[in-house]
Amino acid sequence: MLRLVQESVTNARRHAAGAREIAATVRTDAGTVRIEVRDDGPGAAANGGRPAAGTGGRAGGFGLVGMRERVHLLGGRFTAGPATGGGWRVTAELPLHRPDT
Repeated sequence: MLRLVQESVTNARRHAAGAREIAATVRTDAGTVRIEVRDDGPGAAANGGRPAAGTGGRAGGFGLVGMRERVHLLGGRFTAGPATGGGWRVTAELPLHRPDT
């Protein structure tokens, strides 16, 4: 869980040029851990869909793919994309206890 927050905050710092705030929330509810990290940067839409300045012209590395894979391996759900009202949002829901398979 901590690794998801760390990677999301790192991505926001690296890719969200112009962001003034990055907020991370971790909650537990009914056997589930819910993680949300969002920034208030302009997002890719402000660049016509191009990567933000300072990213070396890359849309990204393997951070989002790696996070998605880790969450799915733990039986959870993962989303990442533009946030309503601007910025970028990463969410993950993970079961506190994995069902026996």
